[in-house]
Amino acid sequence: MSIDANILKTVIAAELAGLSDERIIDHIRAHLIEPAPELKDWDWGDAGQQYPCWIVFTHASSNTGIAYCEHGFGPRCPWGLLWIGGEGKPLSMGQDSAWFTSFMETYFNSMAVSDLPIWRVFEKDGNGKRTPISGEGGWDEMWAEVLELRKRNPERYFDCASDAAVRYLYE
Repeated sequence: MSIDANILKTVIAAELAGLSDERIIDHIRAHLIEPAPELKDWDWGDAGQQYPCWIVFTHASSNTGIAYCEHGFGPRCPWGLLWIGGEGKPLSMGQDSAWFTSFMETYFNSMAVSDLPIWRVFEKDGNGKRTPISGEGGWDEMWAEVLELRKRNPERYFDCASDAAVRYLYE
């Protein structure tokens, strides 16, 4: 499929329609940009090899963005987290661990989501079911609680996530 800005906007809108938390929706919309292709280095091929990556989302405070690319890690994982430039920042497509199957999966793995007070401490049981055990708070606050719980209860599993991320990524 040949991608263009309108197709990307439609795909993102469809994924946003699956969310109910207006804080997340508003945050995403505030960081979306008009999709535009940029050539990024492909570090896994021949020297100088580049692919067009469509930048759709930027997060200035972390100097990162979300891109779509049909090449490289795509089409299986076409959505990636990239450095968007700046002094000393790589301008390549980065590592395979930063490429995902959907825009929302990419967003929930980005540094941008740490801006929002949507985080809870979750406990995971032996079957992988996550249960929230705290109210919502900021990223740093909730991770401090997770680390304290892990220290006091090393036999149990605690992590930090948002309700929306758990519903979207794990259910």
